[in-house]
Amino acid sequence: MNRLLNIIGFLWLTLHLISCNSHHAMQYPYTNDLINETSPYLLQHAHNPVHWTGWHEAAFKKAKAENKLVIVSIGYSACHWCHVMEHESFEDTAVAAIMNEHFICIKVDREERPDVDQIYMDAVQLITGRGGWPLNAIVLPDGRPIYAGTYFPKENWIKVLEYFVDYWKNHHDEALERADEITKGIQVTDTITSKPEMQFAVADRDAVFIKIDSTIDYDKGGRRGAPKFPMPVNYRYLLRHYYYTKNEKALKAVTVTLDNMMNGGIYDQVGGGFARYSVDADWEIPHFEKMLYDNAQLVSLYSEAYQVTGNERYKQVVDETYEFVERELSDSSGGFYSALDADSEGEEGKFYVWSYEELKAILGADFEAFCRVYDVSHAGNFDGKNNLVRMHGKGAQPHVPAGQIDTWRKTLLAERSKRVRPRLDDKILTSWNALMLSGYLDAYKAFGEKRFLHRALKNANFIKAYMLQADYSLKRNYKNGKSNIGGFLDDYSFTCEAFIALYQATFDEQWLNLANEIAKHTIQHFSNASNGMFFYTSINDDPLIARKTESSDNVIPASNSSMALALYKLGLLLDNKDYIQQSKRALNNIKDKVTGYPTYYANWAILMDWFVAEPYEVVVSGPSAVELNNELAKHFLPNCLVMGSGHASNLPMLQDKFKPGQTLIYVCQNKTCQLPVNSAAEALKQIK
Repeated sequence: MNRLLNIIGFLWLTLHLISCNSHHAMQYPYTNDLINETSPYLLQHAHNPVHWTGWHEAAFKKAKAENKLVIVSIGYSACHWCHVMEHESFEDTAVAAIMNEHFICIKVDREERPDVDQIYMDAVQLITGRGGWPLNAIVLPDGRPIYAGTYFPKENWIKVLEYFVDYWKNHHDEALERADEITKGIQVTDTITSKPEMQFAVADRDAVFIKIDSTIDYDKGGRRGAPKFPMPVNYRYLLRHYYYTKNEKALKAVTVTLDNMMNGGIYDQVGGGFARYSVDADWEIPHFEKMLYDNAQLVSLYSEAYQVTGNERYKQVVDETYEFVERELSDSSGGFYSALDADSEGEEGKFYVWSYEELKAILGADFEAFCRVYDVSHAGNFDGKNNLVRMHGKGAQPHVPAGQIDTWRKTLLAERSKRVRPRLDDKILTSWNALMLSGYLDAYKAFGEKRFLHRALKNANFIKAYMLQADYSLKRNYKNGKSNIGGFLDDYSFTCEAFIALYQATFDEQWLNLANEIAKHTIQHFSNASNGMFFYTSINDDPLIARKTESSDNVIPASNSSMALALYKLGLLLDNKDYIQQSKRALNNIKDKVTGYPTYYANWAILMDWFVAEPYEVVVSGPSAVELNNELAKHFLPNCLVMGSGHASNLPMLQDKFKPGQTLIYVCQNKTCQLPVNSAAEALKQIK
């Protein structure tokens, strides 16, 4: 009997395994090499019939051996049109047959490999005059492009493929010449020549504001027109311009923008956090993906704006964004995930929008009051549904208790949590994590709440444990215990700035020392000796067809402007004149662009302010140093670099300033200090 039962059990297990394998095969009839990658974007394409592979040398060797052109298709997990092209073309077996027979097909996650993305984005802009994602390039077996475009409907993509199959076969020499021309164009697009040393004056500061002022929409905030991107670094610069000049218009540009954003649909009125951009001029309808880098920088911006204005709504935005990041984008290791998709169930924004009847049923007796706070209608504002925005003007209820609104938020959030969620991009990127770390430190300075500092420390320790290597190099990415890509310049520069900020918040010198070691590694491996700038890639990276230099600030500040700021801060904190000179040399090279096109060089303009008027070195020394520093930190002081210790320290600016039993603040400039004081209020009087 036992033997019979064993045989039956074995047969059942065998049939079960066959069933499971058949089910898996039916679910995924195709599997390609991307199944071995960790990037969520690449894994989304792992079951396409296209024979995709990742960006690996083996793919180009195969292309050379088989004399085939290469398709380099670049996107990211939260990209709506990337999903559309995948569904229309890359899941189509007829399209895949053409691609597989005639091309070697490479998929790239632009967030993991921004170096590759930068090369082919330059190509598409040279060829078509515009750019975007998905980015699809046709390249030679050596990586040089002969064509590049963005999204193609299926019929057009087939025509492109067939054209280049014929072109490679019958116009081979012409293809080589074309690749040579495009590559030369890519190699010179970001050429920066070394400039002689310049002076920086108040007139330069004024010139920057005049140019930025001409672009501002003083009614709705942001840049005039649509679409509207938050561009946090521009408004962080304007806060500083207001601090230095007391120009009320600079402050208005900031507050109008922040008010309209937090009341608009770009801000998730239910769950907190910001979408990537607004498709309209009113911040009403976003492209619904949520990126870590946007929310990180906006936490910094709203925290600083609170320091300047005391607007409690700004604090509320920071609190709600913190809740969103902790709920949706936080890994138990201490790292932060990258993004949430715009789509769920194949529809953009479906997770976030509400029908009129749905809201009425959920809110019940509160619905009428809710509609005096939020603009809700039967027609809706997004495909017949409502993406929630705050009411303005006529019909709006001016004063609603914050507790009431919070109750509505929690009710709707609980209801929304029952829906099918957007896809999560759960890779962890060093540079974006460093931005979030800095954001939490800015929130800690503004509000003094330990939760922000504790989360910042948890993330800093994650970077130290998992991304930082023994030689002070950094890894770019982390997922499931794997980090397989070396860091790029933004990973180094943002981490340097974040660790400096962490030192300034805690006076724990390990973070300053780590920032210094990372900076030294960066100088050794990324410097361009010919012009004093930094390449985006390390000398240890596999060479691409061009070695690029990122200098213009965009939705994320440029890695070169960030590195120049980091070197300036380290130069003052460590009394390292070479760092300050290297920072100044980089700014010299960019000065004409800073004053001529400041909306794309605002982070450089922040650095320029320190060369216009040297910042104060504020030293806090004594057993209560951290507590006194916290009092100072509540104030917006962009013209101060703070350093300190609770005990005697060997840091150059702290030597001979520790007095047992006393905590003193020294306000210094160019190493000349005023008389020490023992309160934040007295120190603030010494800071002009």
